[in-house]
Amino acid sequence: MLKHILVPIDGSRLAEAALPAASLLAVRLKARVTLMHVVEKDAPEEVHGQPHLQHPADAENYLHEAAGRYFPDSVPVECHVHTSEVVDVAGSIVAHAEELEHDLVIMCSHGRGAARHLFLGSIAQSVIARGSLPVMITHPDAEGRPPAFACRHILVPLDDDPEHAESLPVSRRLAKACGATLHLAYVIPDLATISGETALASRMLPGTTRRALDLTTQDAERYFADLEAALRKEGFQASAHVLRGDPATVILEAAQLPEIDLVVLGTHGKTGMEAFWSGSVAHRICSQSKVPLLLVPVGKGGEREDEW
Repeated sequence: MLKHILVPIDGSRLAEAALPAASLLAVRLKARVTLMHVVEKDAPEEVHGQPHLQHPADAENYLHEAAGRYFPDSVPVECHVHTSEVVDVAGSIVAHAEELEHDLVIMCSHGRGAARHLFLGSIAQSVIARGSLPVMITHPDAEGRPPAFACRHILVPLDDDPEHAESLPVSRRLAKACGATLHLAYVIPDLATISGETALASRMLPGTTRRALDLTTQDAERYFADLEAALRKEGFQASAHVLRGDPATVILEAAQLPEIDLVVLGTHGKTGMEAFWSGSVAHRICSQSKVPLLLVPVGKGGEREDEW
């Protein structure tokens, strides 16, 4: 239903990059918010060059102060400090999200460098891998400050995996609440960018592979034309595009267009080395994009569309 938003923050200015998005969506979705801080075992004195919240009382005061700065009085905001010291911060966030029945987690990815991030993943990616709720990942601006957030144009990448279409109900819910335009993108590789098991066959049978990709493109264009027409009939502003090239690269380029405010992407939740070796598109986008990204877990039983 997207009626209860969980926002884990560690007290740093970088982590507050999640709060503008949480505030806007709470207003548009008429949702309540829980700000949470997890007391980390053997926590460093500083995080991202700023004092780290180590004491529950300090964390409680900080959460209430942040609530007053970022949320209007119309949004119900609860503050929760997990006082028992933990080593597994991501696990604690997932446990709280399930226990307190949140519908959406919004958090900041601090960006530890593309190569290390690609291999190790982030706490945000660990949360999406281990939980069953959508997780929105935001980023600080170039100066490390919380950026303004809008939700006027939403990019929704899809492919030939039907489970990835489970991101559509959440996308429609957000578009309806925010009056946003949905931009659907279906990316089909070409011979130069094809990967996985098909890559070997493409080198041995390039002509056959090229024809198969062309047929896939035609099928995708028909599918997208029908989907765009159905969305417009329901009252949505929508566009649908079938593109060619490396999926992650094309999606990252599309996300950089000035009008795109948010990317909604279905993911099976692979992280770290598992994602690296499998060539996970979602993981590559999460690791490299600076546009807010909403990751929707798929293939985990899923929610019915009417539940969103």
